Amino acid sequence: MIGSNVGTWMHRIAQMWLALEITGDPAILGVVTALQFAPILFIGPWAGALAERSDRRKLLIWTQVALALQAALLGVVVLSGSMTTVLLFIFSALLGVATAIDGPARQSFVSDLVDRAELPNAVALNSTSFNTARLIGPAAAGFIIAAWGTGWVFLLNAATFGLMIVALLRIHTRVTRVEKEQARVSDGVKFVLGHSDLLFVILLAGLVSMFVLNFQMTIAVMATEQFAVGAQTYGILASVMAIGSLAGALLAARRGRTSLRIVTFSALGLAGGSVIAGLSPNTWWFGASLIVCGIAALSMMTGANAYLQTHSGSKHRSRVMALYLAIFFGTTPIGAPLAGWLADFAGPRASLVVPGILAAIATGALVIWFRHRSRTEAHNPETTPAEA
Repeated sequence: MIGSNVGTWMHRIAQMWLALEITGDPAILGVVTALQFAPILFIGPWAGALAERSDRRKLLIWTQVALALQAALLGVVVLSGSMTTVLLFIFSALLGVATAIDGPARQSFVSDLVDRAELPNAVALNSTSFNTARLIGPAAAGFIIAAWGTGWVFLLNAATFGLMIVALLRIHTRVTRVEKEQARVSDGVKFVLGHSDLLFVILLAGLVSMFVLNFQMTIAVMATEQFAVGAQTYGILASVMAIGSLAGALLAARRGRTSLRIVTFSALGLAGGSVIAGLSPNTWWFGASLIVCGIAALSMMTGANAYLQTHSGSKHRSRVMALYLAIFFGTTPIGAPLAGWLADFAGPRASLVVPGILAAIATGALVIWFRHRSRTEAHNPETTPAEA
């Protein structure tokens, strides 16, 4: 899995760099980012029901094949010199569709492999694997881009999916067919709306993600326009953030539990870290602030993921996770163009400072709403007990 994740991060970094190479326009970079995540907003809930009805292992195998083909074709087009802005938009959208189908199955697949008591730790360890790759992938992409160009990054990513496919072919799970055949999207929506704590986590993660988690784009803009550095330094800066992400994932794995407080304070830390990153005077301070952002981001994401999986039950888990991913990643089509516009209109720093302030305000407003709703629902025995 680490090998495949390394390739995925190489691909994302190379695609951001390719967008800047072709257009040099931060606003176009925002559109590319949005196209990668927009399908999750529309396809995600349906993909969650599909994950409940299907054999998640087989579904994941097919999504890995689709992702490999997309990466291989993109690499060939780039190396042939035929890449255009329109083609880049199309490939970004194709990546978004495949990821939208893959996400709910991938997230809930963890629960197919371990018992409920071990789930928070398993989610954290999965994040550790993901962010180990995030540490290696961007730096590797930067060196490969500098040495051979972006096309080879995409071809290497296509090859890494073979590792994931082999691993999936060797895994056996314990999921029953009856559970899958009863899955409907509407049931998952009703379940979340009836549990204020689950709704709070999904909305909090979604809003903070919309405003702040556009670092693939903002790091590229800060590197090229604010600090005027090359592809190698850009890759290193992206990897530096992954150091914090890996630390956050390891802390979550050691903690072995999660709570609404952890998710909330992590969201506030991420918002503050974004503001600090935007005000950094040089690449050294910028890199240090990215470590803080990485720790806060992974604490929030891992905490939200584990909380939702442990409080939703096996019957609704895939659909709850699909809604979470749809909101978490699907709001990026709103936040990414906003960050791109801010970078174009007010400078690269504004793309980090303004969204960070908005994320902090949104977090505070959601906490007030959740406390009020929790008090009004305290008499309802069907509502999951909420934490203050």
